[in-house]
Amino acid sequence: MTDHYFTNSPNAGRNRQTTTATIWGTEYRFITASGVFARSGLDIATQVLLRSLEPPVGVGRLCDVGCGYGPIAIALADHCPGAVVDAVDVNDTALGLCAENATLAGVADRVLPMRPEQADPNVRYDEIWSNPPIRIGKQALHDLLLLWLPRLRPGGAMRMVVGKNLGADTLQAWLADQGYPCDRVASAKGFRVLVARTPG
Repeated sequence: MTDHYFTNSPNAGRNRQTTTATIWGTEYRFITASGVFARSGLDIATQVLLRSLEPPVGVGRLCDVGCGYGPIAIALADHCPGAVVDAVDVNDTALGLCAENATLAGVADRVLPMRPEQADPNVRYDEIWSNPPIRIGKQALHDLLLLWLPRLRPGGAMRMVVGKNLGADTLQAWLADQGYPCDRVASAKGFRVLVARTPG
């Protein structure tokens, strides 16, 4: 069976390297390694997401679902003073790198890397950000979204990026059917940026 970046493969964590990315005008240095997503640099989908949206204002609790080595979570913590960011992933190597990178960025006290089962189910988030693992399959993706969307506070939003050719438009309609009105707020390089909101 082929290893994927969202699994804990035997080779994960090897061949460490450093990459840089400029997010919201700030340059960050990230440590990456084998077995994690976009190890060579910020992937196009995440670039589209971050270029299309501004960091939120006046938020206290955020979540990055599928955090990888941490670029979204770390940038959110850095640009949202006082906010705590749960950085969630199933890849233990990615979580370890996210913790290292949060320390490098000076936000380790407010970026909390964790597996999904470690997240407090009673926490309600102002916003959830995600470049979700679309390739896990349609049903698994739906299950993932239905796990996290109810953890938004009333009026909260989930901001995500999805490839047009990977079902972004269908997903937008499905989210609305689940009771989460969803807008397409940007489209670039074959990707859609979707914002799903809770009523209230």
